[in-house]
Amino acid sequence: MTEHPKRVLSPEVPAHEAFSDADAVVARLKELYATASEFLCDQFTETLTSGMPKQRIRAFYPEIRLTTTSFAATDSRLSFGHVVEPGRYATTITRPELFAHYLSQQVGLLLKNHGMPVQVGVSSTPMPLHFAVANDPTLTVPQEGGGDYTLRDVFDVPDLSSMNDDIVNGMDFTYPDGARPLAPFTAQRVDYSLARLSHYTATEARHFQNHVLFTNYQFYVDEFEAYAREVLDNTDSGYTSFVGPGNVEITDPDTPMPKPDKLPQMPTYHLKREGGAGITLVNIGVGPSNAKTATDHIAVLRPHAWLMVGHCAGLRNTQRLGDFVLAHGYLREDHVLDDDLPVWMPIPALAEIQVALEEAVADVTELEGFELKRVMRTGTVATIDNRNWELRDQSGPVQRLSQSRAIALDMESATIAANGFRFRVPYGTLLCVSDKPLHGELKLPGMASDFYRSQVTRHLLIGIRAMEKLREMPLERIHSRKLRSFEETAFL
Repeated sequence: MTEHPKRVLSPEVPAHEAFSDADAVVARLKELYATASEFLCDQFTETLTSGMPKQRIRAFYPEIRLTTTSFAATDSRLSFGHVVEPGRYATTITRPELFAHYLSQQVGLLLKNHGMPVQVGVSSTPMPLHFAVANDPTLTVPQEGGGDYTLRDVFDVPDLSSMNDDIVNGMDFTYPDGARPLAPFTAQRVDYSLARLSHYTATEARHFQNHVLFTNYQFYVDEFEAYAREVLDNTDSGYTSFVGPGNVEITDPDTPMPKPDKLPQMPTYHLKREGGAGITLVNIGVGPSNAKTATDHIAVLRPHAWLMVGHCAGLRNTQRLGDFVLAHGYLREDHVLDDDLPVWMPIPALAEIQVALEEAVADVTELEGFELKRVMRTGTVATIDNRNWELRDQSGPVQRLSQSRAIALDMESATIAANGFRFRVPYGTLLCVSDKPLHGELKLPGMASDFYRSQVTRHLLIGIRAMEKLREMPLERIHSRKLRSFEETAFL
């Protein structure tokens, strides 16, 4: 019989310490995280040659704590950067080198608004071995039963109880000691999504930019690469490199972008800019499940905005193939978020996003005001989970579509918007009509007109222009109070 370890071996770490400087906070977080992850990697490497140790191996995530006894006199225009009432608050932290700018910014606001230091130290949340070794490409954790001993008898493994969305779902989450959350995700939840992102997109999280475009059609990927090469050839553009699946990064516009032998489920491309101010494009494919999966994981990166720019079915007789649809409301029949966000929950249009998208359409099409109506309609977008809904009795669906005043139908937009609402990530939708099933224009080869082809070519450029407009807005204006509930975390 295998003897289980009795004693716990952990790295030596400094006690909690008060800091009044955001950069010093980030530096200590990096130190604590590196100590923990390197300790676990070293100990695991040792067990590969020496076998099962006689003690349990454990290291802990770093954390930030704030205790305040008074209400802060904060700027009421801001939706973040402060806690709502006196009490104890905390958050566990992972990958501080990846989130350095975000942490410095959020901690800086906390220090400024409350006028008191934060505590930084080691939390009581163990760091799973699987997430620690993600920092060392030479190590791989075997599947359960694949080693000489039962892994969980020696090391901590991912714990589902701390990898949930209780904080963002408003489930009255508290840490074991009663502290309320400072940030929307726990460290384990973030680590879980970082691992999933690498799997689904075949690019590392460090490449993701703060402005994310989602699409459901390969054509947009081709256009995005062409645009990337164009701006890389312009030294005044501010863009520095282009990254594709497999973490292939090019800086020269003439350098070939090798295609991987096998594309990931959601091929992702990053047009990078200093400070993460570039644009990421994710081809999520078709369906609300993929849309939820992508946004579930990208949300932990705290992007400044995400937009859907894909194809849709036009529902009005006056629409043409290639017309644009700017969503100002959503009919949600995707069902993948029913347990997290009830369908009765309104998903409002965000003024800053709507204005940026409409201005981008005007810029690219060179149409203004009333003339924009020739190529774009604003209205309700319906999202469903049955691609072949036309093959069933249409009376029910068509009646609901008419009652909702829907002007377009797809399988992703409402999911992306709803998850943006849930995760407090500003969202928007601009679609391009690719078929009109209610009027005999099905998505079939040869149906596309010259107008349609030219509009699709401009569609991605509109999404890019909209993101560039949003990039120029102050962060506090984009992350407005519209996305915040009664009691919110101090961190975005």
